[in-house]
Amino acid sequence: MEIMVHKTETIPSKQECDNSLNHMVDALYVIGGKWKLPLILSLVQSPKRFNEIQHELSGISPKILAKELKDLELNEFITRKVYAGTPATIVYEATQHSLTLKNVLRELSLWGKQHREMIRKSMKRQAA
Repeated sequence: MEIMVHKTETIPSKQECDNSLNHMVDALYVIGGKWKLPLILSLVQSPKRFNEIQHELSGISPKILAKELKDLELNEFITRKVYAGTPATIVYEATQHSLTLKNVLRELSLWGKQHREMIRKSMKRQAA
């Protein structure tokens, strides 16, 4: 894969690079890890109860799911709604803030596809 750099692009200053890095660290702190983005994607599709989420995201333990849901709620990506009843029903739902990740998720998905194809081609070359 060849990376093209346009001659009209300017090299960012050290301050701009430092600021960009700090913003990236902040973003990854909030959405990083194995489960946060899959959780957000699941809840953007439709609100769900705890067991529905756990069933959809096979491999996540109840302890990790509870922690990740709490983190996402603290960062206002999801809301937790409790409905009275016996037993009470708790439903998790994506917020409008989750939708701000739409372009990031699209780009990350495209990059993941390109990366997978690059690795697949590399493995074929090594096998030949």
